[in-house]
Amino acid sequence: MNETVHQLERMQELWTTGYLMGFKSSNTSDEFLKEKRAQIMSRGLPKQKPIEGVKQVLVLASGKGGVGKSTTAENLMRPLKNYGIECMSMGFLVEETAPVVWRGLMVMSAIEKLLRQVEWGQLDYLVIDMPPGTGDVQLSVSQNIPIAGAVIVSTPQDIALLDARKGAEMFRKVHVPVLGLVQNMSVFQCPKCKHETHIFGTDGVRDLAKTLGLDVLGDIPLDVNIRKTCDTGQPIVVSQPQSDMAKAYLRIAMEIIRRLPTPPG
Repeated sequence: MNETVHQLERMQELWTTGYLMGFKSSNTSDEFLKEKRAQIMSRGLPKQKPIEGVKQVLVLASGKGGVGKSTTAENLMRPLKNYGIECMSMGFLVEETAPVVWRGLMVMSAIEKLLRQVEWGQLDYLVIDMPPGTGDVQLSVSQNIPIAGAVIVSTPQDIALLDARKGAEMFRKVHVPVLGLVQNMSVFQCPKCKHETHIFGTDGVRDLAKTLGLDVLGDIPLDVNIRKTCDTGQPIVVSQPQSDMAKAYLRIAMEIIRRLPTPPG
């Protein structure tokens, strides 16, 4: 990769000084540079390979953290299963209090193992909960497997919206369709007086969606029951299926499925 970057920098220098191909025209040089840059960068990109048994991959991203988003058999890791959903995480493979301070090749290797060395079986959808940011992990996943769509989750807070926008733009650059945005922690309703307070702002995600030309898939309120049911391992869609919060999650899930492309035969 360092050699690739050096080549691009050298090409830019030659164009700037007028020594490449003996002439310099702004339109021609720009087109030539774009073409050569694409050719050089494509050499270092991995070829996308589907995950065996998985029909569609969906990624959930936020750009910003804190917004609400091992046994071995036959040399494959078995995912944990609850409520009919299989799950695998780096958190299952390390000590509970141990931080994962990996970068570069170690991160790429871990991602490869989680994607291809887990006994997923036959799945209609594999949902990947992406870490915050727009760095190595996001690019590696986007370049290694075909992704049917991405969903951006954000609170209405200005600082969160800045990162959410970066996340959406990143997926567009790597040709991953963004299915829409979810506005999390949109409003808090007092359990006693029922007064509503927009702690993180009002409709910030909706404004961002208009700017990006995307849709809002739904709103999730800031509610203590969501936190309690998650902490006890009983998701609110299971423990309180008739609640407004559960219905909000289910509506969003249906919107996502409706927008996904038809999986290949």
